[in-house]
Formats: sequence, structure tokens, C-alpha cells
Amino acid sequence: MTSLYARHKAVIPDWVALYYRDPLEITHGEGRHVWDAEGRRYLDFFGGILTTMTAHALPEVTKAVSEQAGRIIHSSTLYLNRPMVELAERVAGLSGIPDARVFFTTSGTEANDAALLLATAYTGSNQILAMRNSYHGRSFSTVGITGNRTWSTTSLSPLQALYVYGGVRTRGPYAGLTDERFTEACVADLEDMLGQTRSGVAALIAEPIQGVGGFTSPPDGLYAAFRRVLDRHGILWISDEVQTGWGRTGDHFWGWQAHGQAGPPDILTFAKGIGNGMSIGGVVARAEIMNCLDANSISTFGGSPITMAAGLANLAYLLEHDLQGNARRVGGLLIERVRAAAVGVAAVREVRGRGLMIGIELTEPGTDRANPDAAGAVLEAARENGLLIGKGGGHNTSTLRIAPPLSLTVSEAEEGAAILEQALRSL
Repeated sequence: MTSLYARHKAVIPDWVALYYRDPLEITHGEGRHVWDAEGRRYLDFFGGILTTMTAHALPEVTKAVSEQAGRIIHSSTLYLNRPMVELAERVAGLSGIPDARVFFTTSGTEANDAALLLATAYTGSNQILAMRNSYHGRSFSTVGITGNRTWSTTSLSPLQALYVYGGVRTRGPYAGLTDERFTEACVADLEDMLGQTRSGVAALIAEPIQGVGGFTSPPDGLYAAFRRVLDRHGILWISDEVQTGWGRTGDHFWGWQAHGQAGPPDILTFAKGIGNGMSIGGVVARAEIMNCLDANSISTFGGSPITMAAGLANLAYLLEHDLQGNARRVGGLLIERVRAAAVGVAAVREVRGRGLMIGIELTEPGTDRANPDAAGAVLEAARENGLLIGKGGGHNTSTLRIAPPLSLTVSEAEEGAAILEQALRSL
């Protein structure tokens, strides 16, 4: 019988990456664990790229999906849709954006694509400020403003992207400065760049914590300082919360709130965790921005009744069980354990993150040169001992990414940290 891997290679594009030398087929999951086709159990510290946010096979979500599937699965946005309106009401209220409108999509890529459409239509400009080392999706428009060459597949774009410094605190020309001086230098760089543009800029799009870029982030308050400059120039602020939203950072429900002195963003995008595996993305914006389009638009699959039912149940569970608080408490413990595990491992350059969003950057010992081979070796060793983690980073995917479901227990955090320590020391 032909292996599933061979069948995959025969029909799936070469650029669809697979983890591990012996790729893994996950057949089912429960809580914070998944099982492969051979029956091996793994502690899941990546959650399908930060998407299984609460737990695998969460009864409240599976029940909501099953009940909705028994009524109607699909209708499109051409008809009134009670689950969509109810979830939009909850998201609008949680967003912090006044007079908010919500448009649902099927992915984070599509959400960011819609946000860029809104910003450019509202301002009449195709110039976009983006952060170096950023990632915003795989569509033609989002690839064009992604500041990470590992994930930017073409230089062609309908947008003119201008890349701003500040998303990576510990690399680059300002790395040695204090947080205050770092912010001042980044603001000065932004001011200088805007002085060189020929016409108005539509928006700055920024991840509060860069996800695919390796869980890097600026000092708290940087985007508030940027916002004061943006407002003077009539430039919108888009906060890409695809990976940072819904309390994952522990300290805040949204990543932008670490920069909240400037108030909420003009546009907020979300996806991944809200559906707990169901395909939900979306955009939140002030009514005047959201309603600026002067042509008809719909979504065939965005806001489908079945995904909205999942999102409502998942969000209710998250809020009722204070999973943001759990991310803060258990995430704080986990990052302490990971930092302790990394002590004395020469390849570890930095352990960073907040809440249940932790990165371990690996370099060639004694240098700042990326070490993707070491990252791959740790990924394999962790899997061999029953732990699934991710990787990323702007420097040849040399950062290990740790992002378990937000219901992670203390004992599971301890277990995962012990496996990570063993994997790191195997280097």
C-alpha cells in the first residue's frame, strides 16, 4: 500500500511544508493531547499553529457544531444569520473600538486582505507601512506587505510597502538601547520615512507580537508612540491580532492593549483561536471605515452558521473559565521553567514571550547567526519524547514556538518543560 506521505507528495504542492523527517498524521485529540496514526500520544504545545485555543474536542464546541449541523450548515451572507449577528455583537463589544462593525472571513489571510482593502479605499492611497520581520498571510496583497523574506514569495504587489523598524527588540541597530531610547529611535525612523513619501500613506499594519517572525515584540507603548505620529498624518492603525487575540498573551485580551495609551486601533483583524479549529477570521473597524466601500460585497463562506456556532461556544467557554488568567498564571510558570531549562545551552540566544506565547531563539554558539539545524533537531527530539512544538523566526526559522491551548494545566506545563529541557540539552 502506498504511504500517505507518498500520496501527499504526488498531489500536494512542494511548497506546502510538513514538519518532521517522518511526517506526522494526527488522527484525534482531547484536551491538550493528540494521537497519531500509530497510536502514540503527544502533549500539544502548538495547537495547529495557535488555532486550537481552548482544548481539543472541547465538548461545548463539538456540541454546538453538531446541533447547528443538524439545523443548517450554510446560507451565505445574503440571508439573515442569527449566529453571525450574535458573535459579531460579542466581538464588537470586546474589541474596544467604538461604533464597531464586524465582517467575518474564513482565515487570517483573508481578514488582513479585507483590512487592507478598507484602509486603501478609505484613504485613497495604496501605500502601506509594515513592520520588518512581519507576516500577514499568503494572498497576493498580504504577501506584498510581509516583511519576512522566508514567507514573502514575490516582490510583485498591488500595494507599495514601506517597512518600519521596531518589531524586533534585540536585533538591529537599536538593540543596545534602553526601552525608552529604543522607542524614541523607532519613532524618529518613522518620522524620517514619512518625510520621504510622495503622498499620503493609508495605514500601518502591525502584529503586537510577531507570530511567524518568532514571537518577537517591541517595548510596551511603541505603537502608542507610533499612533501619535500616524494621527498627525491621517494614517490608520491596523492591529493584526490573528495570533495575539483572545487573551493568549495573558496580560491583555488583545495584543494592542500593551500599547493602549493611544486607545484602540482603527482596524483590528482576528482569526485562528476564536474557532478552536473551525475556519473563522474577521475584521473589526469603526462604522465610517467599514462602510466606506461603494460597491456590493458578500462572503460565501465567511460567517457560516456552523463556524459561528463554534465561535460563540468557544468564546463563551474562554470567558467563563478565565482562560486569559490561566494563560497569565500557567504561562508565567512555563516561561520560567523554559528559561531555567535553557541555562547553559550554548545555542540558546534568547527565551522571550508572554502568556502562552513563548519563543526560544537558537543561534550558532557565541554568535547571532541563525541556527535552523539546531531548531530542527530540537523539534525532532521533542516529538520523540511526546511533545509537539512549532518553529519560525525571521532568520531562517531558527526560533522554536511554544503556544499550547489556553486551558493548559500546571502539571502539563511542567511535563512539557521537562521534555523541552531534555531536547535542548540533546544539542
